[in-house]
Amino acid sequence: MVFAHDTELALACTVALANTDGDDGDQLPDVASLTAFLAEWGWTGRHERTEAELDSVRALRTRLRRLWELDQDALVAEVNAMLRDSDALPQLVKHDDYPYHLHATPTDAPLATRMAVEAAMAFVDVVRGGELSRMRSCASDTCDSVVFDLSKNRSKRYCDGGCGNRAAVTAYRARKAAAT
Repeated sequence: MVFAHDTELALACTVALANTDGDDGDQLPDVASLTAFLAEWGWTGRHERTEAELDSVRALRTRLRRLWELDQDALVAEVNAMLRDSDALPQLVKHDDYPYHLHATPTDAPLATRMAVEAAMAFVDVVRGGELSRMRSCASDTCDSVVFDLSKNRSKRYCDGGCGNRAAVTAYRARKAAAT
């Protein structure tokens, strides 16, 4: 494990959220899809199930996606702005089956605020650990998804949308064609 469990989970969720608006179209087209996303990623706390909440999460994913385009100083400035904008106040908490971990907003804070703070807190660890090189874009020429490489050997090149499998199949077919 490169980071603490809650940091890794927040980074993976941030990537998943950022990639909900990509080549395959908007994967958060309605409140029901947002509810499903939250369930998939284990989000707890306030969820209003409104169009306004959905719009705020969609706006957040654009802000999160931009993090992959920034150098370290600009990333730090944006992370600090996200924390400031959200009035973040980190605290150790323990709930459900999770051991102590950091929360920086109350559970009744707006969903997009909690998501922004979770992402920002995770990126605090990324910057402090000097791990910005783990932030990448998918290596596929036909994909614009972002990737955060949590592997020990820093070898992740493709997003979780199947691009790695498609690249492997293409390479396999090219080898077979060259052999015949």
